[in-house]
Amino acid sequence: MKKICDRKTIGKMSARLRKQGKKIVFTNGCFDLLHAGHVRYLNRAKKLGDVLIVGLNADRSVAGLKPGRPVNSEKHRAEVLAGLAAVDYIVIFSEKTPYNLIKTVRPDLLVKGGDWKKEDIVGSDIAKETRSLAYVKGLSTTKTIEKILRSV
Repeated sequence: MKKICDRKTIGKMSARLRKQGKKIVFTNGCFDLLHAGHVRYLNRAKKLGDVLIVGLNADRSVAGLKPGRPVNSEKHRAEVLAGLAAVDYIVIFSEKTPYNLIKTVRPDLLVKGGDWKKEDIVGSDIAKETRSLAYVKGLSTTKTIEKILRSV
């Protein structure tokens, strides 16, 4: 099974999964330096359904959101995510938000980390349900980068 796919492929796959009665969970993010907080979050998201689809911000999208980033290329970030058992599919998107990708997937459940308020989660008008999962305190890519820079 190829985990990294394009928007057209994930659209067809999502339709097929829905016909099979599978519950589709969607999340998105930069996932620049994968850490334990990401892994816990993705594992929790997967447990909420049958299939977990991750929208991954393209390099250009990350750069627009976070100055000086990404540290790792979209290809490498996708490859690392693909190595996680919880992640079923990954789609790289270049827009500022994953709204159009969410319209393509039409997930049953849309999830984001606890630092997001449900009403601010892009695509909540499309998904059947939207949830904000608990944030893992003390674990963030920004804090990891800051720690590395302090030790240099």
